[in-house]
Amino acid sequence: MADLVDADGKLLLPSDRTRIAETVAAWVERYVPAAWIEAAPHGRAAIREVRSRAAYEAWYPVFGRSGLVAATWEPEYGGLGLSRAEARSADAVLRPYNLGRLNPLGLGNAAPALFAHGTDAQKLRFLPPIVRNEEFWCQLFSEPGAGSDLASLATRAERDAGGDWLVTGQKVWTTWGFRADFGVLLARTDPDRPKRRGLTYFLLDLRQPGVEVRPLRTMTGEAEFCEVFLERAFVPDAHRVGAVGDGWKVAAATLSGERQMVSGAGSGGVDRIGGSGIAHLLALARRISAEGRPGGWDEPSVRQELMRLYSEERIRAWTNDRVRAGLQAGRPPGPESSIGKVHQGELNQRMQALAAELLGAYGQAWDAAAEADYEDTLPHEVKGMLRSRANTVEGGTSEVNRTILGERVLGLPREPDPWLDSAWRDVPRS
Repeated sequence: MADLVDADGKLLLPSDRTRIAETVAAWVERYVPAAWIEAAPHGRAAIREVRSRAAYEAWYPVFGRSGLVAATWEPEYGGLGLSRAEARSADAVLRPYNLGRLNPLGLGNAAPALFAHGTDAQKLRFLPPIVRNEEFWCQLFSEPGAGSDLASLATRAERDAGGDWLVTGQKVWTTWGFRADFGVLLARTDPDRPKRRGLTYFLLDLRQPGVEVRPLRTMTGEAEFCEVFLERAFVPDAHRVGAVGDGWKVAAATLSGERQMVSGAGSGGVDRIGGSGIAHLLALARRISAEGRPGGWDEPSVRQELMRLYSEERIRAWTNDRVRAGLQAGRPPGPESSIGKVHQGELNQRMQALAAELLGAYGQAWDAAAEADYEDTLPHEVKGMLRSRANTVEGGTSEVNRTILGERVLGLPREPDPWLDSAWRDVPRS
């Protein structure tokens, strides 16, 4: 296999497609640093010891150019055009090396909307840089007065003399907004129409005058969320996705992708929802017992709770596999992703609460230098427990997602809305 990649670094697929796994394994051997490969059999913790975040980000362009980041996407969009089965075969080879996908909000939130509603020009312009992590993305939906009732948002987009758009308003809880180059933006373009029919979906360049990003620090000490202020920020009409007034329909693809991304095991999402999975809890419980401390694996009640959580996490992974299979078959994520969102939000909170409980007194006080940053000294399990409190709110509250499931999956009558057909400007708002 002398020629594994083309001149642009993209993996050359074998003529015999049954040899996909063999080809990917050869790519790993040649392009993944040797120290990472040597650490892989010992687990993710061992990989993290030899691979810093900065080192991974510096190497990531090699991965991004290969096409393996989004292998089922067509080559012109940065993928390899693999079938679902072929992509599973490739992923099985990559999995031991913990090659996480960077730019998760680009891959999980912007891309579904572009695939479902974007023009060919938009897909060719934005998807390849998303795959290569050359342009980092965020989501500009929620506002101080429009969280669970997102359709009531007040950020305005108005046409200028040339037919382009000027956006004014405020967004909040924007994850990684301080890092982002672009954001998917939902704005009101017609206040005289009902709230869901007067919205339009845009792709906003955040590196321009008229955009101010302010980080929001949370109780974990992190500042991953932001508030974003827009004052006549410019958006060319070519960066409008879907028809004017169809933003709610376009946003559905992004929202479903977001719910899938934070749906837990097997979701292919990010690890920012708080804490570690059940494997970490099992290892922690065994270590506590091995050290002779109470409340570990040797106690039947602890084992019972761990097995309950283990079973739920496996069910979560299988359900996510079904959703992911639909995505790989070219179908946008639908209301079924709300099942994963509701289940995982509450499951992760219980899992991280147990992790902190297993620590006992060690989870209530710990040694730290007086000058050390709070975020850096916080035990991993305590940080995960604190971060997980947002799980039932972010990505759509559990209450909203249960309503979606009732109406769109179970077919129950829609929740009454006396203002459903009223113009947005006439609807009472807080």
